[in-house]
Amino acid sequence: MDTPLSRRELLRKAAIAAATIAFPAPLAAALQDTDETRLADWTAALRRETPGQRSLPLGPRAARVGELAIGTPYQAFTLEEYIREGGNPTRAEPLALSLTRFDCVTLVESCIAVARLADDRAAPSWKRFGREMEQMRYRGGNRRGYTSRLHYFSEWITDGAKRGLLRDLGAQLGGIPDPRPLRFMTEHRASYPALANDVVFREIGAMERRLDSRPRHVIPTARIPAIASRIETGDVLAFATSIPGLDVSHAAFAYRDASGVLRVLHAPLSGGMVEITRTTLAEYVAAIRRSTGILVARPLAGGATPRA
Repeated sequence: MDTPLSRRELLRKAAIAAATIAFPAPLAAALQDTDETRLADWTAALRRETPGQRSLPLGPRAARVGELAIGTPYQAFTLEEYIREGGNPTRAEPLALSLTRFDCVTLVESCIAVARLADDRAAPSWKRFGREMEQMRYRGGNRRGYTSRLHYFSEWITDGAKRGLLRDLGAQLGGIPDPRPLRFMTEHRASYPALANDVVFREIGAMERRLDSRPRHVIPTARIPAIASRIETGDVLAFATSIPGLDVSHAAFAYRDASGVLRVLHAPLSGGMVEITRTTLAEYVAAIRRSTGILVARPLAGGATPRA
């Protein structure tokens, strides 16, 4: 039996149908640029452009997805929407997915997930895309309550590295250990609606304390020009900060343009959409207030998608 459409879906389909009749073809096509069509189109583009892609590094393919996403709107707090709508943070967290709106972290996760799906011979599906996202977003790849999500991006890196999803390059590139304790979430409880729940607040506090034994390897801002040649397109960048209790303030991809200049491909709050910076990576980091340097990780092909 067919599943009934929600009111929102009915309205969306009606709007697309009306646009197809009432508006020129380019505008009607734009309105049909949905998450599912982007997934199909972007994986098809990767397979067409790099037919032997499974033998190539994953990072450049993830960055290619980022290129395809340029101009996509920035939207913050999409993963928190269910909390604001009255959801229970102690229960299994809904898996928020989108290819038509991003924040800095969801852009990184989504581009890597699409690149991994393109590696597989099977047709891409929203369900399999979700599984790839789940593997990166949640501790151990297991989605449970709010506290199972990797809220601190430095743990996103270490947890993924432990499971073969990426390689942490911080120490290899001469990063300096940052042993400061991470307490930003519990010290700013009012900024996180889920932490109004006492159980969740205690669990987040316990998670923060566990991270005390895992210092981050930060490549200082002044050292970036010296190691820039060792950073590849598609490497994941996290911008370390001196803000008390916080590890990083932004996440992005490294991106080498046609001239070989190292720039940043990201979804910035300030610009409002996915873009490639005009400045170099070193210039971009130097201009960030309270920045101390970068963490660097290289995406690997391993993921949730079964390989043929």
